[in-house]
Amino acid sequence: MSGTRRLHPVILSGGSGTRLWPLSRSSLPKQLLALCGKRTMIQDTVLRVALPEAAAPLLLCNESHRFLIAEQMQEIAVKPAAIVLEPVGRNTAPAAAVAALIVAESEPQDIVLLLPSDHVVKDEPAFRATVAVAAQAAASGRIATFGITPDKPETGYGYIERGAALEGIAGAFAVRRFTEKPDAATAARHLAEGGYCWNSGMFVFRADVMLDELERCAPAILPAVREAWAKSVRDLDFVRLDKDAFAKAPAISLDYAVMEKTDRAALVPCSLGWSDVGSWSSLWEIRKQDEAGNVTQGDVVLHDAHGSFVHSEHQLAALVGVRDLVVVSTKDALLIADKARAQDVSKLVERLKTEKRSEPADHAVIYRPWGSYETIDLGERHQVKHIMVKPGGRLSLQSHRHRAEHWVVVEGIARVTCDDKVFLLEGNQSTYIPLGAKHRLENPGDKPLHLVEVQSGSYLGEDDIVRYEDVYGRVPEKS
Repeated sequence: MSGTRRLHPVILSGGSGTRLWPLSRSSLPKQLLALCGKRTMIQDTVLRVALPEAAAPLLLCNESHRFLIAEQMQEIAVKPAAIVLEPVGRNTAPAAAVAALIVAESEPQDIVLLLPSDHVVKDEPAFRATVAVAAQAAASGRIATFGITPDKPETGYGYIERGAALEGIAGAFAVRRFTEKPDAATAARHLAEGGYCWNSGMFVFRADVMLDELERCAPAILPAVREAWAKSVRDLDFVRLDKDAFAKAPAISLDYAVMEKTDRAALVPCSLGWSDVGSWSSLWEIRKQDEAGNVTQGDVVLHDAHGSFVHSEHQLAALVGVRDLVVVSTKDALLIADKARAQDVSKLVERLKTEKRSEPADHAVIYRPWGSYETIDLGERHQVKHIMVKPGGRLSLQSHRHRAEHWVVVEGIARVTCDDKVFLLEGNQSTYIPLGAKHRLENPGDKPLHLVEVQSGSYLGEDDIVRYEDVYGRVPEKS
């Protein structure tokens, strides 16, 4: 594929979880969801890059998603080369700089395959063939990008105009120019003229070439990223970039920072059955539709409904005499949209954020490294939660200044620490945690522990925690 140069897959997992709200949220963005099969999108992406002679994948992710990503990698028996935590979002150019710096430490001319974690690729043989061509171009000193051959006048993607064929590299071309997302007329003209591809955001490059071009085209990025990497620290199974240094890097995409300025850009046109799943309408397009053009999941009954996407998690969704709708029902939110306006969901989410609502960030079920919890009742001085602790899970040793707690075990075995007492509880047994008591909850069993927690006190916020010990290395801000 690239001579003796090794291929290093690097998977970018950021995202704000706005375009597929309410299923996707900032605490659980789309790449961590199983939207198109049994596996999550990041799991499919990682398995897709298990190519011959490729190194173990390197993952760059949002700090708050680290435990979920590590768990999802364990589920598919993949041990990443590293999971690098970005302390603040800085877009794809600084991420590419991190990837290039890490790979260059072992071999500067090794090749990086930089991919988003939230794309669908249905034709994996075509993907592997495209990687081979792009790696050949990268080995020659080019920065290659995958250009998706368009099959409709899409206005939601940027376009790349193909230039002359690259000598000696069949299937690769120079880049004539990048264009912004077009209006409908321009998109139709691009499709009719030919020679244009959708900009996929997938890149292949030698580490040393990317570092050189960053230095030349976007010189403010590398000093900040070098410092952030030099000051990085190991945190359990993660590598944590230095926050103050990384924050100095400009927040800019790789397209703007390098690809639109470099004379080394190469385009590899391809048809991969690709989608960036950028809206509910695009998810409707790639999912299997019934004879009336509907896509459904969950308890859904339709009568004279056509061309709609309906997802219902916890209740019956019944639609009568409608067409081209998006209906998504979760425990705490209901979205109804015109499918043609699905791109506007992100604008709705921004409005919810300005109103300081919790729904853009968190689901009803909140995931933690030890398990999850869900608030099932909330009053002025009480809160009731369903808590699930995974086998071997262990909450921090903590106390609360403003609340006491009652714990009732529903299923499983709980090991409870309350001040100087340590004891076990089984199903239908309960205990009381007084205000101010140092306490811990653990699951010593081999099955999930389920319990009901009843909190009472003058303040019930998640920040009412004094943390003394924590096996997950978390700062004392969230439970």
